[in-house]
This record gives sequence, C-alpha cells and structure tokens, in this order.
Amino acid sequence: MTMQKEDLTSFMKRRGFVYQGSEIYGGLTGIWEFGHIGKLMKNHLDNVWKKFFLSLDDNFYEIEGSIIMPENVFKASGHLDNFDDPLAECFKCGTTERADKIIEEKLNRREESATNEELLKILNENNIKCSKCGSKFEKVSTFNMMFPLTFGPKGGQTVYLRPETAQTPYLDFKHQYELLRKKLPLGLAIIGKAFRNEISPKHSLIRCREFEQAELQIFFNPKNINDEKISDTANFSDIKNEKLIVMLQNERDKPLKKVSPNELVKYGLPKFYTYYMAKVQQYILDILKIPKEKFRFYELNDKEKAFYNKNHFDIEVFSNEINDWVEIGGVHYRTDHDLSGHEKVSKTKLSILDEETGKRFIPHVLELSFGHWRSLYTLLEQHLHYDDSRQNNVLKLPKKLAPINASVFPLIKKPEFQNLARQINSDLIENDIITSFDTSGSIGKRYARADEIGTPYCITIDHDSLKSGTVTIRDRDTTNQIKIHKDKLSETIKNLTNDKIEFLQTGEKIK
Repeated sequence: MTMQKEDLTSFMKRRGFVYQGSEIYGGLTGIWEFGHIGKLMKNHLDNVWKKFFLSLDDNFYEIEGSIIMPENVFKASGHLDNFDDPLAECFKCGTTERADKIIEEKLNRREESATNEELLKILNENNIKCSKCGSKFEKVSTFNMMFPLTFGPKGGQTVYLRPETAQTPYLDFKHQYELLRKKLPLGLAIIGKAFRNEISPKHSLIRCREFEQAELQIFFNPKNINDEKISDTANFSDIKNEKLIVMLQNERDKPLKKVSPNELVKYGLPKFYTYYMAKVQQYILDILKIPKEKFRFYELNDKEKAFYNKNHFDIEVFSNEINDWVEIGGVHYRTDHDLSGHEKVSKTKLSILDEETGKRFIPHVLELSFGHWRSLYTLLEQHLHYDDSRQNNVLKLPKKLAPINASVFPLIKKPEFQNLARQINSDLIENDIITSFDTSGSIGKRYARADEIGTPYCITIDHDSLKSGTVTIRDRDTTNQIKIHKDKLSETIKNLTNDKIEFLQTGEKIK
C-alpha cells in the first residue's frame, strides 16, 4: 500500500469506515464504531465468509448465541484459570503494557512462551522503558482478560462477557447434533461479538476490547482424523495440488516455504487438519485477494499455543502499516477439551454413539477462527493504493466486498437527468444492488470519491441516456468506460460483480 500523508486509521475515519467509540466524550480505548461505509463493507464480509465456509460441507450451519454466559462455562473451558496475558507495570506513573507485545515491537522477537520473570529481565536488560514517563518496569504479573458482570438485582450472580464466540457452538452441540440427524462431521459457524480486557489496545481494529470473530467449529470422530475421506462431499485428494505457505516452529530462521499437503502429513499433521488449512488458504488468497507474499501459516510451539490446542497454526498477514506480521486468525485442533470440560462441569452427557463400534466417544473439534475486524482492516490496508495518474486514493477491493456496488451520477442537475437517474437507481436497488446517488461536484470529483471507498462501477446518466436509453459505466480499476442500454444495467452490474463477464465485453467501449 502506498498512501500520501495519511495513515489507515485516519483514512477509515474520514471516509466513514471506522472511528473510535464515544468519541464526543473523549472515546474509549479499544472500542470502535462502524460508519455507514464500514457497516456496508462488514455486511459483505459476513456474507462472503459464510458463503465460502458453509459451502465446504452440506452439514455446516450458522447459529447465533448470547454474549453473556454463566461463570461455570468458563470454569469448564479453562478461561478463568488460563486466559491470561503478562502485564508490565510502571510503578512511577501507573502505565501498563502487555509485556510480550512491547518486546516484540521493540526487539522484533516473539516471547509468548517466556515466564513473567523472564519477560521482566528482557525488558530491563534491553532498556525498554515506560512509554509515558521513561521509567523502568518494576513488575510483570499475570492478568486475566475476562470481563465479569453482575447479573440481576442486589448483587445477583457473577457472569461474564464471552471472550470468544467458540463457546456457543460447544454449549449448543448436543441439541444441534440431535436436530441435524446425528451426523458427523458437523460444522457450527458463528459470527459475533467477543470481549477481552486487553492490557494495551492499539493499532485500531487489530487489538480491541470489543471485537467480532467469525468461527467455524467442526465436530468430528477422532478415529477418522487421518482418513482419505474428509466428509460425504470432500476428499483429501481434492487439495493434492495445493502448496501451503507455512513457517514451521523449527524453521523460523529460514525463508517461508511452500509445501504440499502430503508433506505436512509426513510432518505430523492430520489429514483432516491439513485439508481445512488448504481451504483457509484458498479463502485468504482467492476470495480476499491477499497477495501470496503477504500471507503465511505460522506454527506455534507447545509453550506458545493456546492451552486447549494440540495443533495450532496462526493465520498471518504482513502489515506495512504496522511493519510486522499480524495474526488475523488460526486453525486449531482443540481435541475433546471443550466438550469434555462442559460434560464434567454441567453434568450433562455430551458423548455420542459410534454406530460402527457400538462405543460412545466425545467428538473432537477443529476450529477455523478469524478475527473478523482484523480481516476488514487487512483488506483495507492491502487494497488501498495511491494512484499517481488520478492523484487520489483507489480502494481496489474484491468486488463482492466493496461497500457499494455501483454509484449513479446524473451528468447535470436538470430535472430530466435527475428523474431518469433516480428511476435507474431505484431499479438497481430493487435488484438487490447496493448503490449511492451523487449529484455534488464535477464528474471527476464524483469518480474520485467513489474510487476512494472502493465502488467498482460508476454509472453516468448523460444526454445519450435521454435520447436512446444508454448509460455510461466506468470501471474503478482501469477507468475504462462502456455504454449499454439502461434495461440491461441491473443484470450487467450483477454479472460484473460476480465475475461472470469481462468488463470490455459487456458493451460498447468509449474511446
């Protein structure tokens, strides 16, 4: 990304994507609001994510759950005991930082597995001091990131805001499994809010206290984890030609490598796990259009990975804005950790019958987890460019993710142009095309505004529109223009958005 004199956070605010929450009262750190453009883009990201991941199997479904859960949920999941980050404290001014992250930022090295004592030693030996007052850090302690609430009047009971959306599918598994005819693999997907009391929120949507996740929890029989057959509709051989971009835990001093699925299986990853790694990579590269050189799977070792995971690869994208690799999700093999924990604490039987063996077992879980707001931030950063020839920003988002599908411009403000333009705009809306209607300024300025928020197509109603019914469509990425009849407009915009037709083959090119 190359931009002039503006960072991404400023751009997002100026163009109505994202800005700080409760801003007129000074704002809340780590809390963000989505403006009219950001909300449209987030809606499209929701739909694109669901379309891709729910289509991977005919037994994958979306559910929705509460953000408030009782304390016992998190006793069972392990979050009350283990959901911690290292808190570095400055005793002089009271400033706190997340110790491992400030070390990573200052020294460009990861220390997720270090103890609190080791982190404090690294801070002091490398003269990393409080960013506010310049004093040295005196203590690193463990800080639990859960948000407790008092539920009900007069003290009530202690409940928590969920720190991840994953617990909803685990709590709902038994009921959904019975509703869906007791078939595995079963995928329960959820897009929703989660809350973590981050020590030092920063980088806009990258580290927040309130955020959204998009997660797919896949419940399966562990005896089938290395079968060639993944499900009724998928086989391991379907991904044999993929080359997965990985950094293995014992090769961090080496360049990124591209490996085949079979190589990863020989390395020790289960076929079931590797298959879905390949699908995640397809989503990142083919749907979100993130450049290959900016993407990797990063394997965490036993000390670094989440306490519930057997296999753990982070999904990472390199951010020029932050000048570092940023985790936007992960592929996690959680074994039977979650259902076993909930069975024990809730006293509800969550094991199911294996009809082949006649024995009961607790399903294992493969989790495909995405920081949904991080994905949105990444999309904006990776696809926002400054175009020297146009002298303005151009947001070249994948067309299905653009906040607005098409903008309608009457050439001049005379009633006949305005009336026809509004008729055309109404027809597009009736056909489920998201539009904007802009009459302010010259056509050039209107094009520039549309380019900056990623609108793929601008439609101009001119004198030919009044005479013969033809309109001009301009392509965002190339600035090429064509003329087509207004009666074909809705169908054409839909086909262009879905990549079913080539732009210059759609109508008469304007030279």
